[in-house]
Formats: sequence, C-alpha cells, structure tokens
Amino acid sequence: MSPELISILVLAVVFVIATTRSINMGALAFAAAFAVGTLVADLDADGIFAGFPGDLFVVLVGVTYLFAIARSNGTTDWLVHASVRLVRGRVALIPWVMFALTGALTAIGAVSPAAVAIVAPIALSFAARYGISPLLMGAMVVHGAQGGGFSPISIYGSIVNGIVEREKLPGNEVTLFLASLIVNLVIAAVVFVACGGLRLWRQGSVTEADEGALKGRGELRDQPQPTGAGTTTDPGTHPSPTTTATATRDVGVEVDEVPGLVRQPAPRDTTATATREATPAPTSSLPLTPPRIATLLSLVALVVAVLVLDLDAGLTAITLAVVLSAIWPDDSRKAVGEIAWPTVLLICGVLTYVGVLDEMGTITWAGEGVGGIGVPLLAAVLLCYIGAIVSAFASSVGIMGALIPLAVPFLAQGEIGAVGMVAALAVSATVVDVSPFSTNGALVLAAAPDVDRERFFRQLMVYGGIVVAVVPAVVWLLMVVPGWG
Repeated sequence: MSPELISILVLAVVFVIATTRSINMGALAFAAAFAVGTLVADLDADGIFAGFPGDLFVVLVGVTYLFAIARSNGTTDWLVHASVRLVRGRVALIPWVMFALTGALTAIGAVSPAAVAIVAPIALSFAARYGISPLLMGAMVVHGAQGGGFSPISIYGSIVNGIVEREKLPGNEVTLFLASLIVNLVIAAVVFVACGGLRLWRQGSVTEADEGALKGRGELRDQPQPTGAGTTTDPGTHPSPTTTATATRDVGVEVDEVPGLVRQPAPRDTTATATREATPAPTSSLPLTPPRIATLLSLVALVVAVLVLDLDAGLTAITLAVVLSAIWPDDSRKAVGEIAWPTVLLICGVLTYVGVLDEMGTITWAGEGVGGIGVPLLAAVLLCYIGAIVSAFASSVGIMGALIPLAVPFLAQGEIGAVGMVAALAVSATVVDVSPFSTNGALVLAAAPDVDRERFFRQLMVYGGIVVAVVPAVVWLLMVVPGWG
C-alpha cells in the first residue's frame, strides 16, 4: 500500500474514532500526524510541525480574547442595539448587511479570514441577542467574504489571475468575480430561507419591548458553553439580573455525535429550561463608558491595522486585548478563560495533519491521479471535488495554486473552456470555507456567544458537508460543461 493511500485511510480512521469515542479530533490528529509523519513519511519533528497553523492559532486566540472583553464590558450590547436602530428595527436586514460588509471588505483587498475575524463576532453577538440562527448569520458572513473575494483588486482575485497568466491560459477577471459573487449570493439566499429568514421578515420592525419575546427564537439557544475542563461558562454574561425562560428547540440538522468535542445527543422538539440574561436596557441607557469607548476604538484600530497597514489580525487583536486588560482588569478578568480552547485544539490538530499530507505529497498525488484520466469532463469535476474537500481543511489559496496548473494538460486539448474551468475551481475551493475546519468557519465557531457550541459545531460541519457535496457538481455543470472561454 502506498504511503499516500495510508495517510488518507488514517485520516478516515481519525474521523471514525472522534465520532464514536468522543475524543477531541484535534488531539487525535496530532497523534496521527506524529505516527504517519514519523513511520510512513520519515519526517522529523520540524517536518511535522511545518503544517502547524501558527497564524490561525493566534487569530483564533486574539480575536476571541478581544471580543470576550467586549462582551464583558457591554460593548457588544451597545453595538447590536445601534445596529437595530441603524436599520430602523428591521432585524431581517442585518444578515444581509453583514453579507455586504464582509463582501465589500474582501473586494477592496482584505484577506477573507481578516474580514471574517472583524465582522463575525459582531454579527454573531447580534444573532444571540435577537434570536437569529447563528448558522444563518455565520453563513452570511462567510459567503459574503467569498462573494467579494475574487474582484480584480482582491487578494484571491489577484492570485488566481496571476496563476492563469503564468500558465498562459485564457482568463477573464470580470467573469471570475461575477461567478463567485453570484454563486455565494444564491447560496446565501437559500440559507436565509432555510434558517428562518422569512420568519424574520414577517416579524417586521423590532422595538425594545419586543426584545424579550424575540430572544431565544433562533435555531440555537443561549446555553452555557462547554469548556475544556468539563465545566460550563456563559461568555456573554456580565453582572446583570437573570431570568429563567423555557424554550422549545427545533434544530433541522442532528447527528448522534460531535467529532472532536463531547458526546451530547440533541433531541428534536424537546423542551429545555435555560437561564438567560435579562433583556438589556435600550441603547439610550447603555452609556458610552470609558471601557466601552476604548473597546470601540480598539475595534476601529483592528480594522485599520488589518486593512490599511496590512498588519496581522491575530497579533493586533491580542495586543489590543492585553492593553484593555491592563487598564480595566476587572472587566477582562475572565476573558482568557472564555477563549474557545477546545476549538483551537481541534482546528490546529486537524490542520497539522493536513500539513503532513502536503509534506509527503498526498494532495499532489491525488490531483495528478485525477489529471491523468482520459475523459476531460470527468477529470474536471473530480478536480473540483478535490479542491472542495481539501480546501475544507486547508488553505484555499494553496489548493487553487496546486489544482489550476494540474488542469493545464487537458485544458490544452481544447475540449474544455479555460475560463469556466478556472472559475469552477476557484468557487469550489473557496465556497466550502463555511466548514468549521477552515479558517473562516473556525472563526465563526469561536466567535459565537451564548450558544450550545457542540450543536453549532455539528451544524457547521453538516452544512459544510452539504456544500462540499453539492456546489462542485453545480458549478461544473453551469461553468465547465457549457465550455466558458
């Protein structure tokens, strides 16, 4: 058996064990990376750790640390109330505002994870406050980022267009941008309808008196979050009166286990009692205290540092969080404990194993095997699926850089349009970033306050699986089969 095939089978075993034994998948993936890297790929420790996502680790820790402080001192409460007033109480417009905002940020040059890191915590805080499905809000943020991600001046667009030019393939920058924008816009509309968006429209405008009734109607509830020590905490809670409310769960996606987290079956249509924060005061009674003003200025500084100064989002966020903690230690005393450490372990472990696969050539081996198929259309759809599957766990840019050159041989035959094939590969490799194992999906998972994090992880994983299964075939049918370009 070839080393590449062994590495793929081990990855499948990791998924099975994590699902059936409720072991953190990240810990399993670290062990698998050590075993496969040492025994099969003959890698030393440096080779194994070459795939450790240090930048993603810092982004996850830094951004969740900063926004934990923002929740603690009431800044996120102030922001969500201000957002409601900005759209005149139309809560149904907020997911689309977040879609447009992240799309605009990536279209003008922000890296997709940076845009999601900036917008997701605010969007998910709003979702928790007004009973909007976190899956809906998270998907709108990620798909918005990918919708604007291939503009001619964007990072993704510049990279792909540069690869096309280097490989001397026909290209069309506008077609690439519109293809990604339209696909992500359509997916966002479907998710909006499927996750209760129409109900939000029927509710009309929200007044302050409606808040108590609306809170808790979303697909996920304000439930305590599991921590690495097996206890529960509620990161969104700061000192305030609490009330007890009874909510009926109605989750559309259920499985028995959560790979990499904790076994916790979630029955359909059962009634549970949860302790929630009392309805917060209106915006007018949430004054801009010095800690809140400083936190708002920190968020603005994060945007400027990332988009204008091109600084690292994670390092910037953790620096700002440390400054706030030093000035107002009481507001940030518990913030470090509210970082999503189990999620950090899970994501970093899986991506380290994917790095081992890349080091030993498994990804290139799979791509070359597909590229050697004698039927161009079949090879094209298989490359789209490889791009989607690998990108759900690894770098979207990296997989695009690897797959587009692999498509050159059969594109040279003239049976498939180069413009359509490149657009299909680009969309397939980026639209799956809603997966909780990708950078964007991990940011959404870590940023969601006041949710059952296990259930949210499960929903993102299943939703990401649906996108991986459906979208590559659809874009292949619409872009490759007609022979664009």
